[in-house]
Amino acid sequence: MSKLISRALNLSALVVLAVSASAQDNPMSTWLRNAYTNNKNNIIRTAEKMPEEFYGMRPGDQQEVRTFGQQVAHVATFNYLWCSQAKGEKNPSPGNLEKLTSKADILKVLNDAFSYCDTAYAALTDASGAETIDITQESGRQTKSLRMGLLTLNYGHNNEIYGSMVVYLRMKNLVPPASEPRGGRAAKK
Repeated sequence: MSKLISRALNLSALVVLAVSASAQDNPMSTWLRNAYTNNKNNIIRTAEKMPEEFYGMRPGDQQEVRTFGQQVAHVATFNYLWCSQAKGEKNPSPGNLEKLTSKADILKVLNDAFSYCDTAYAALTDASGAETIDITQESGRQTKSLRMGLLTLNYGHNNEIYGSMVVYLRMKNLVPPASEPRGGRAAKK
């Protein structure tokens, strides 16, 4: 039994060393991957937390402002766009996601888009991130970008939309995931 415990501890130590070495060898891509993952979790939890009856809500009377559901679908749209370009693949988006209205449909495409992006961030190293890739901008203009630059743009865009989504939650007196109390910390209200 003690040999089994000893082997398990040794294996655990090797895993910790491997993860630590990876972070040391690839500090920028490791940071970006962690930031993306934390932001992804906040966005998913926000989308899950908002009751379905508020998915069609806008923060004002302006019809050009996205509804909450459209904000969530917008994240999915650009995750597909930018992660497919970072991976050098055809965009697998199933279509105009911002036309979806049901919470279930929107959550499905959001989770699918994040799952698709996860592989782009998982494969990222500092070296692969420094590679120049061809991209197509929203306007259709062809240009070049660093792979890590494109994935940083994706992370930043997701973070920006999360900030917008927080407004919708606050309007309904819901605490955003990033503001929820954590072990011993008072809740932000």
